[in-house]
Amino acid sequence: MAIKEGWRGRFFEDFEVGDVYPHPLGRTITKTDNIWFTLLTQNTAPVHFDAHYSAQTEFGKPLVDSTLTLAIVTGQSVTDISQNVFANLGWDEVTLPNPLFEGDTLYSQSEVLAKRESKSRPNLGIVTVKTTGFTQNGDIVISFKRTLMVYKKGHEPKIARLEPKG
Repeated sequence: MAIKEGWRGRFFEDFEVGDVYPHPLGRTITKTDNIWFTLLTQNTAPVHFDAHYSAQTEFGKPLVDSTLTLAIVTGQSVTDISQNVFANLGWDEVTLPNPLFEGDTLYSQSEVLAKRESKSRPNLGIVTVKTTGFTQNGDIVISFKRTLMVYKKGHEPKIARLEPKG
């Protein structure tokens, strides 16, 4: 039996400016996701967890906590962008042009904007991407730039490949 290694993500050398990566997984946001995340992060804005309050707004229903949107879209991009990350350096230009609601399905894609060698760490490179999150209807709900340090091939920490006993 041949063992086939799974996808290990991109390394610095794999990124090309202008490439676009449609991230493979969508995520439907549930009421529980929104309430738990909002309360877990101690966000006291009732528009996220109080249906009666939210019904009185122009939206008529709870809005998904924007930091949950940021977290999920960032997570969706990991398989393509930051599987081999050394460190995130920052999120910039975060915009939320349309609301996201419980029951919406969130999709995303990223475009490589820039890459350069690290001046202080020769085993790493710096990559900047623009990531866009959108609903099942194509409405953009978040957009941001993220800059990260990525390992070069052969310099990443090794993942343990254990064998089952038996």
